[in-house]
Amino acid sequence: MSAMKVSRNPSDLFHSSKEFYTIRDNFETLHDVSQSIKSAGVNNCGLIFGIDYTISNRMQGQKTFGGRSLHDTSGPQLNPYQQVICILGETIEELNDDGKIPVYGFGDVNTKDKSIFPLKADGMCDGFSEVLDVYNSMTPKTQLSGPTNFAPLIEKAVQIVKETRKYHILVIVADGQVTDEKINADAIVEASNWPLSIVVIGVGDGPWDNMHNFDDGLPQRSFDNFQFVEFHETIAGAKNAYAALALRALMEIPEQFRFIKDHAILKKRDESLA
Repeated sequence: MSAMKVSRNPSDLFHSSKEFYTIRDNFETLHDVSQSIKSAGVNNCGLIFGIDYTISNRMQGQKTFGGRSLHDTSGPQLNPYQQVICILGETIEELNDDGKIPVYGFGDVNTKDKSIFPLKADGMCDGFSEVLDVYNSMTPKTQLSGPTNFAPLIEKAVQIVKETRKYHILVIVADGQVTDEKINADAIVEASNWPLSIVVIGVGDGPWDNMHNFDDGLPQRSFDNFQFVEFHETIAGAKNAYAALALRALMEIPEQFRFIKDHAILKKRDESLA
């Protein structure tokens, strides 16, 4: 099947009613989405990476990871978090203009659902190869806890956007539902006022009900800023797991960035703070 061409007509790109529009998944190949990202002008982008250290990771691999903890780093097989880091390192890293990636954990025994912690205490990681190294070093000594809350991480990402005054992609790798849907929904809605795309990659068995609601709902948002990707479903049976995951993770980025640029979101936020 030939790749679907991207229409420039807003009524073709989105589906919804009145003011809020959810972005359709318009691409069939990684090459097409990469070309669209370039043509949209995404050439000065920052990446932020978040990792879920809630205790549910111990049980969420019953169907998808042989009953092992999703954070198990002891076996010969890469765990799902390691796989996601490796795949994104091969595909999404080229979007990052300076190669520096702040990486945060949440849901451990110290932060619980109240805050986040940097995996690399003395600064940002230099590319995804160091993200993997730091993950491998920190994970065995990180005590899992919870509950699950994305809001502190999303708020930190908004803070980074404010400070750097440039477009960022926040990638969150998580194992299931958030505990308080309203708090997280409010954080996502607020983040839509800033040049920030949020991509959540769900690892483990799920369920994923509120992830789908965040993806397709929340009409209070300024734009559709949230993309959910179910990791195991996406790579199952794929001829090229790297390309399949990257395609799903990135396919909304071109239209999100066009919306941010066309509606001068960063400029408007600067003016409101002046």
